[in-house]
Amino acid sequence: MKLATYRDGSRDGQLVVVSRDLSQACYANGIATRLQQVLDDWNFMAPQLETLSVSLNQGRARHAFAFDPRQCMAPLPRLAGWIAGEAYPGQGQALRERGLAWPERLSAPLLRAGGAEALLGPADLLDLRAPGLEPEAQLAVLTGDLAQGAVPSQALESVRLLMLVSDWVLRPAQQEELANGWPALHSRPALQFAPVALTPDELPGAWYLGRAALQLQIMRNGRKQAVVDAKAGMQWSFGDLLAEATRNRPLRAGTLVGAGMPVLGKPVVLEAGDSLRIEFKLGDGPGPFGAIDMDLAESEQASSLAADVDADAADADADADATPPVEPAEPAATAAADTPEGDLDEPASP
Repeated sequence: MKLATYRDGSRDGQLVVVSRDLSQACYANGIATRLQQVLDDWNFMAPQLETLSVSLNQGRARHAFAFDPRQCMAPLPRLAGWIAGEAYPGQGQALRERGLAWPERLSAPLLRAGGAEALLGPADLLDLRAPGLEPEAQLAVLTGDLAQGAVPSQALESVRLLMLVSDWVLRPAQQEELANGWPALHSRPALQFAPVALTPDELPGAWYLGRAALQLQIMRNGRKQAVVDAKAGMQWSFGDLLAEATRNRPLRAGTLVGAGMPVLGKPVVLEAGDSLRIEFKLGDGPGPFGAIDMDLAESEQASSLAADVDADAADADADADATPPVEPAEPAATAAADTPEGDLDEPASP
């Protein structure tokens, strides 16, 4: 099944079930109003949502409506926790080659407890004008309760939903924090999510032993930047990541654990006013999670210039309205006749 959270003016939004092709949705009011309720009582509520999902996909759901990703918040707007993993050692090596003091660990995956205060929906504007902003697009799992000391096979049983998330990073700030041994704070401004969270069975044949055979695609300003196999180079599975996360503590239902970004051939560095589209592809169809399709706020200078242009245009319109029209000195036909042929917008005939 596929789930999303619609905006309704509250902090937690309204839970909706989404069709497999992302065209239709229906509210899950009779079962649960928020995703956290489902995670807290998964064994009871998930089968009911699955039944509703089947009805929706068969066109039998009552009160179904067209699904609009722009109305979505993060699938779980308030996380129990965010743990950023590093399942791709090649990505760490690429960062070290760029001069960052990125730690290296060979025997177990790196994990970092991240902030989950700023969670953005798929189309939310990122109002951030600091330089060096890059996406760290990755697959992440949302867990149920998981006991301390779980082994990888037990840990995988706690996986409830899969998500596409971009862990935004400011590289200059990150370099400073790493060099000083500080935890990531100023360098990690927000997490942004694709609209839909899905159960692993929605990836038939692609989800196996804690890894997903998906293609990560990133487009900047309408131009393709990268297409990467998310399974390639993933040294540690989600079972390994979750087991490492519970080494000395349990996880609460609603904890999100990311695998880190697969290695890109070239970093994607955004500038003010850029647009970005991120999605996981499974075959030739639309991405199963939907897409992160966001814009970066324009620079203050560009915004100021645009405001000045708008103000000048408004003043010109006001002056035009206040000034009486002036009759032309000669008929329009005469003026057209006097216009040199070379001044016309159309190219001259050969």
